[in-house]
Amino acid sequence: MWFVALAFLVLLRYDLSLSADRWVQHLSYVVIAALIQVMVGFGVHLYLGRSRFGSFGEVGLLTAVVAITALTAGGVSFLLTPEFSRAVVVTVPMLALLGMVGGRMLFRAFYGTDRVRSKVEATPALIYGAGDSGAQVAKLVDMAEDPPYSIVGFLDDDPSKRFYRVRSYRMLGRGTDLESVVQKMQAEVVILAITHASPELIADLDRRCKAMGIKMVIVPPVREMIDGQVDLNKLRTFNVADLLGRRPIKTDLKSIADYVTGKVVLVTGAGGSIGSELARQLKRMGPSKLLLLDRDESALHAVQLSIYGTGLLDTDDMVLCDIRDLDALRKVFRRQRPEVVFHAAALKHLPMLEQYPDEGWKTNVLGSLNVLTVSEEVGVERYVNISTDKAADATAVLGQTKRLAERLTSHFAETTGRPYLSVRFGNVLGSRGSVLFAFRAQIERGGPITVTHPDVTRYFMTIPEACELVLQAGAIGQPGDALVLDMGEPVKIIDVAKRLIDESGRHDVEIVFTGLRHGEKLHEVLFSQGEGHVASAHPLITQVPVPPITPGEIIAADAWDDEEMQHTGPRRAL
Repeated sequence: MWFVALAFLVLLRYDLSLSADRWVQHLSYVVIAALIQVMVGFGVHLYLGRSRFGSFGEVGLLTAVVAITALTAGGVSFLLTPEFSRAVVVTVPMLALLGMVGGRMLFRAFYGTDRVRSKVEATPALIYGAGDSGAQVAKLVDMAEDPPYSIVGFLDDDPSKRFYRVRSYRMLGRGTDLESVVQKMQAEVVILAITHASPELIADLDRRCKAMGIKMVIVPPVREMIDGQVDLNKLRTFNVADLLGRRPIKTDLKSIADYVTGKVVLVTGAGGSIGSELARQLKRMGPSKLLLLDRDESALHAVQLSIYGTGLLDTDDMVLCDIRDLDALRKVFRRQRPEVVFHAAALKHLPMLEQYPDEGWKTNVLGSLNVLTVSEEVGVERYVNISTDKAADATAVLGQTKRLAERLTSHFAETTGRPYLSVRFGNVLGSRGSVLFAFRAQIERGGPITVTHPDVTRYFMTIPEACELVLQAGAIGQPGDALVLDMGEPVKIIDVAKRLIDESGRHDVEIVFTGLRHGEKLHEVLFSQGEGHVASAHPLITQVPVPPITPGEIIAADAWDDEEMQHTGPRRAL
C-alpha cells in the first residue's frame, strides 16, 4: 500500500513525469517506510494473529504503527535529501493507511463474523424488540453455522425507530401490527427480545401468537444469561417465572461481602429451599466457615452435594440439630462460635399449622427464641430472621407465629444493640412444597388443579431473587427492623395454573375452586394496618419498625393452659 499510495500521488500530481533522481528519492522513501512498518508491526504482534478479523482496535493500532513509520521514514528522507518533497511525506502515509484499512474491511465483509449465512431451511422469525437484546439475537443468527431461525424483520413500539435497521433487517411496524406483519412475511416464530418485558406484555403476546397458530419464544431475563449475553440455545417459551416480571436486581456486593467475608456464618433450615439457596450464595462471599444446620439429614446431604459436590456428611460444618432443642443448639453455638446467623428454619404450610397450631408455636416461636438466645450468649454480630408477608395483619397461625418471631428479634436487637433484624417477603416460586410443585403434581395425575378462589392473588419471587435481596437486607438493616422486600405486582393463582397447563400441553386438565381455607386471605399484604414504613438504601427494600416482645411474655404464654385460653391460634392473646 505504500507503493500504491506513491503511484497514486505521482499520477495525480505529476502525471508520472518525474526525473530519475526524484523517482529514486520517492522509491527509497517507500522502501524505508515499508521495512520500518513490517518491523514495528511484528514487534506489536500486528502480523502475528493479534486479531482474527479487522476491528476498531486493530485499526487504532495500525494507525499508530503507520504514524511511527511516517515520522521515522520522513525524518530519514529529510536527513538524506533536505529538499525531499513534503507532499509525499504528508500524503503518502494517509493514502497507504486508507488502503490498509480498506483491505481489512473487504476481507471482513467477505470472510468475517458479520457475513450473513444462508438460512434456507431455517424457520422464518420476526423479532419483537430492536434494542440490545434484539441486535444480539440477529447477530447470533447471522453467525450461526446452522441457525434455527431466518429473520424476516423487526417490530418495536418506539416510534423513533420507524426507519431503523438492525444488521440490514428492516423495521416492519409496531406491536399493534403483529398480526398483519406475521401474515405478510409468513413468519412462523415471534422472538420477544425485551429483557425487561412486563408480565402483561408477555402474556398478551403469547395469547396473540396462539390465536395465529405460531410459536413465541423469549429472550431470558438478564439474571438467566451469562454475563448479560444472549444465547440462541437459551431462547425459550413463556413460563411461570415470566408472570412475575423482570425487574433487574442491583446488589451492592461490596457491602454484603463486608459482613460475610472472613466470618463464621451459620444458616438454620439450610436444607430448605430458601436456606439452601442462601447457603450457595453465601459460599461465594468467602466466609471463613459456613455452618449448615437442619434437623433433616437428607436435606443436609442434598445441600452439601449441591455446594461442594460431595455428600459424605463427615465434616463439622454440616450440623444435625433441631432448633426446638435449646441444649443441643447451645452446644453447637458454643463450639462453633458463629458471627453471622441467618435463621431460615420454620414450619410454613398454612393449612397444616391451622390443624396443629402448637407445632407452629414450638418451631416458629420457641425455636426462634432458642436461636436468638444462644446467638446473644455467644455474641453473634448480625442476625437475620427470615419472615413472611403473612406476618402483616396476621390472620392465620403461620402469620401469627412469624410475627412473634419478628417481635422477639426486635427485643434481642434492643438488648444487644446489634443488627438483629427480620426480612419479610411472600411466596417463593419453586420452593419445596410451593403451589408450583402442587399444581405440577396434579397435572401429572391428569387433574384437576385445585385453586381456592378465582380471584385469589399472591406475591411471588424467584428463589435466587429472594435470597439476593435477603443478603442485601442483612447489610443495610437497622437493629430491630423488619425489612420488607418489594414483591412486584401480585399474581393471580389461576393465571399460574393456566400457564402450567399450557406448558404441559395437557389442555384437558380442569381447574376446580375449593374455597378459601380457615385463616387464608384473598389478597396478601406486605404491611400491617398502621405500620409505619420508610424507604431504605435499596430501592426494593422498605424498613418497618417492629414492637418488641420479651422472652418472659412468650414463656408465660407457653405455660398457660390451652383449654383455658380457648384459642384458635397459637397463644392468640399475645
